[in-house]
Amino acid sequence: MASSCRRPEHTAPPDVFYNEEEAKKYSQNSRMIEIQTQMSERAVELLNLPEGQPCFLLDVGCGSGLSGDYLSEEGHYWVGVDISNAMLDVALDREVEGDLLLGDMGQGMPFRSGTFDGCISISALQWLCNADKKSHSPPKRLFTFFSTLYSSLTRGARAVFQLYPENSEQLELITSQAMKAGFSGGMVVDYPNSSKAKKFFLCLFAGVTGVLPKGLGSETSDRAVPNQVQYSGQRCRFKNMKGKSVKKGRDWIIEKKERRRRQGRDVRADTKYTGRQRRPHF
Repeated sequence: MASSCRRPEHTAPPDVFYNEEEAKKYSQNSRMIEIQTQMSERAVELLNLPEGQPCFLLDVGCGSGLSGDYLSEEGHYWVGVDISNAMLDVALDREVEGDLLLGDMGQGMPFRSGTFDGCISISALQWLCNADKKSHSPPKRLFTFFSTLYSSLTRGARAVFQLYPENSEQLELITSQAMKAGFSGGMVVDYPNSSKAKKFFLCLFAGVTGVLPKGLGSETSDRAVPNQVQYSGQRCRFKNMKGKSVKKGRDWIIEKKERRRRQGRDVRADTKYTGRQRRPHF
């Protein structure tokens, strides 16, 4: 999680960085669309929503509505908040099904108490860790966001944030402000020992103390770490795949099939051939 001068949040404030050109480029990149959809799918899974029941969800940092597309496909209703006018213009041009709101999440969420059944956010929260103006205090802006989000959620609802953290200090800052605002929960790390597949999800519970889901590619044991943040899973079955993508491997496919079974979908039974690559025929 070393810092890099190439990180977007180090280049310019989000409303400046995501200008008209960048917004169109972001929304037309097939790789970006694929990643956004995958992260949204995982975030919704971590929300643990009631099966077969449409929910009213908040998408923070909704951008051009790529995550919202997945929410709509799953039958949910949603409201998207973003600070970039250009991104929201692209979302309007794409005729997304959710409602859109221009706003700075660091100034809080302007919704009534108990409005939403859940919240997701894909690669947006870490922007609050930067002070783009002299008046900006990252801890205060994070606390303002989390405290107003907490009140806008129904009791027992979850909020899931997919993060690209710069370092462990940034993770600690984010999670400590979330706990200060009243949330419980912690960090879920998918594929913790894979440099390419490793993903961070901050999973928060509003009004209740829940059990953190297990990270994909992890064993079942958890380890407590400071500030009430729990990292699920320690050892990974992918230790012999260093430098290779775990996607499409046998363990990845089995995890994927298990997730779909929990969602009530029809899935083929596992066999000794599951995940085995076919040899080409000449």
